[in-house]
Amino acid sequence: MSYEIFANHAHVFPEDVRPDGSVDSLLRTMDACGIDRCVCFATFPSQLRPENGETNQWLARQLRGRDRLFGFGVVDFDRPDLREQVDRIADLGFKGIKMHPAFQKFAVDGERAFEVYARAQELGLFLSFHTGVHWHRIRDYQVWRFDEVAYHFPRLRFSMEHLGGYCFFNEGLAVMLNNLHRGDEPRVYAGLTSVFDPDANRSWYLSDDKIRDLLWQTGDTASIFGLDFPYNGVREISAAIQHLKEMDLPEESKARIFGGNLRRVLGL
Repeated sequence: MSYEIFANHAHVFPEDVRPDGSVDSLLRTMDACGIDRCVCFATFPSQLRPENGETNQWLARQLRGRDRLFGFGVVDFDRPDLREQVDRIADLGFKGIKMHPAFQKFAVDGERAFEVYARAQELGLFLSFHTGVHWHRIRDYQVWRFDEVAYHFPRLRFSMEHLGGYCFFNEGLAVMLNNLHRGDEPRVYAGLTSVFDPDANRSWYLSDDKIRDLLWQTGDTASIFGLDFPYNGVREISAAIQHLKEMDLPEESKARIFGGNLRRVLGL
C-alpha cells in the first residue's frame, strides 16, 4: 500500500548557517524519501547570524510559493514580549509553535511558558514539544509536567516529540492517557520522531513493542510521524519510513500516522 506522507518536525536553517538544513535541501530529501508534505520549524534565534534577521519572518519568506511546506514558529524566551510573539506567529500564517524546553531552558510548567500556552490556545495554534533527555536539568522538562500543561489549558493541542524517549516513555504515555477521553478528539499527541533506530538515536528509541503498546492504549488517532531533519538525512528517514511500513499494524493505522492525523489536527 502507498501512503501520502505528511511529516512533522523538520528543522530548517539559512543556507549560510547549515547548508544541509536549508529549505531546498529539505525538498530534495522529501523527494528522495517519497514525502509529499512537511511541517518546517523556524530556527531558534541563538542558532542564527545577525544578518539572517528575525527567524519567523525568515521562515515565512522561505515558504512563500512552496505549497508542500507549512511553518511552525518559535518563541524567543529572552524577550519580554511573549504574547506579542505568539500573535506574530499566527499573523504570519503559521499553524503552530516548536518548543524545546531543554534547549531553550524554560520550565514546562513555568509562568512564562504558561503565557505562551494561553495565547496559543486562544489562537488555535498547535505546539510541538521536544521531550526526552537532552542535557539540561530534567526538572524543567520532566515528562509528567506536560500533564500540567494539558490540565491548565484544556483546549490546547500539542505533541510530545519522541514521547519521552527511552527513559520516559511510560510517563509520556500516562500524560496521553490522562487526557484522552473516549469519543473526544485527542489533545496530546505522540511524535514518532527519531524513535526507530536504537543506534543513531538511542536516547529516544522506542521498541516496536512500545509503539504497539502506545497504539493499544491510545488508538491510532494520536500519533504523528516526524523527520528530525537535518539531524536525520535521507538514509535515516528512509529507514524510519520503511520500518513503520513493515510493522505489523493495520494499514489504516499506518496511513493515519504517516499523515492523516497531522492533516486533521492542523485542519488541512
